[in-house]
Amino acid sequence: MEARLSPLNSPVAAKSVKHLIAANQALADSTLPMATQELVRLRASQINGCAGCIDMHTKEAAQAGETAVRLHLVAAWREATVFTEAERAALELAEQGTRTADAAGGVSDEAWANAAKHYDEDQLSALVCVIALINAFNRLNVITRQPAGDYRPGRHG
Repeated sequence: MEARLSPLNSPVAAKSVKHLIAANQALADSTLPMATQELVRLRASQINGCAGCIDMHTKEAAQAGETAVRLHLVAAWREATVFTEAERAALELAEQGTRTADAAGGVSDEAWANAAKHYDEDQLSALVCVIALINAFNRLNVITRQPAGDYRPGRHG
């Protein structure tokens, strides 16, 4: 696959992407566990069909110590026994936050309440931002058909 364009070669897009990257880096300083952040990024990217982000976040998570079993089971997290209740709540919120067009009400009160049982307000805020940002990156990459497979961990960190 060949990219339609490289956002980093366009002054306007490059400036916008730089802000998205900076926003994403701010989340690294939050108290939301990095493992949860990467699982959420991976799941949203799977839903959106963003190969570049799947490549990146699978490799980043593995380098940070995530197990291959958990990474392989993210797509089927409901049936998997390897995720904590907190991670499951975050993955559910990520799915509903990513599939807003599929549900008339957006994120359900039940999914929000379940996440709120496991995460404090700062962590919930970070979780919402992770979901929003990964969806923005996914759309950017899918629209421009960014190829995947050659990402090296730490390239954007």
